[in-house]
Amino acid sequence: MINFKGKKILITGSTGGIGKGLVKKFVSLDGEILATGTKNDKLDNLKKEFPSINILKFDISEHSKVEEFIENVASQLTGLDILVNNAGINMDNLSLRMKEEEWKKVIDINLGSTFLLCKYAIKKMLKNKYGRIINITSVVGHTGNIGQSNYAASKAGIIGMTKSLAIEYAKKNITLNCVSPGFIQTTMTDNIIESIKSALTSRIPMSRLGTAEDVANTVAFLSSDLASYITGETVHVNGGMYMAWQKYLINY
Repeated sequence: MINFKGKKILITGSTGGIGKGLVKKFVSLDGEILATGTKNDKLDNLKKEFPSINILKFDISEHSKVEEFIENVASQLTGLDILVNNAGINMDNLSLRMKEEEWKKVIDINLGSTFLLCKYAIKKMLKNKYGRIINITSVVGHTGNIGQSNYAASKAGIIGMTKSLAIEYAKKNITLNCVSPGFIQTTMTDNIIESIKSALTSRIPMSRLGTAEDVANTVAFLSSDLASYITGETVHVNGGMYMAWQKYLINY
């Protein structure tokens, strides 16, 4: 049975649908959690729901402050064993309409910030010769998507970066893996009209949207000692959507 008692866990982007699911899962498995986000009210509500967690407001786009942030996290938790990089943004637009700033900002936050968080977390993990890093990517990092060239590039970049870091630190007992969700049910998808939701689910062999718990279960496994011999991998959590997409491309 998986248990994280005594493990110090940092979760970024913790107030959204998937982030909240991650917090809930690690709390249920006795982890010592520090949850981050950019809005105090949402962090306060998260703390009310899960009183045992620590919260800390931080904007991951502030690259010059990432090292100090990791220091603060490690100080509050008295260590850092597991990092889940879930925070990210999207600024969708067709390529000919996409502004250079939209391209740069998405790459800078999704890929650049994730790299820096990994870098400074690894420095802490090296001291204990133990660490688990899970980077949340997306199915569009593998398939691409109309109007998301910046977002798809950032998520594909995370996958390549994770593989490289996994090789660099494999001998130090630090593993890095990706979890790549497909369409996940959140408050955002709850507001989608039924016709569009049906069109989305028609692309998924399992004929349903995923849940935050589906993603969190996979992250928990990869963070546990059950996955100690897995590194540099990407686990797809999309109900077969990516598999079906590959089949579509072959037939096309």
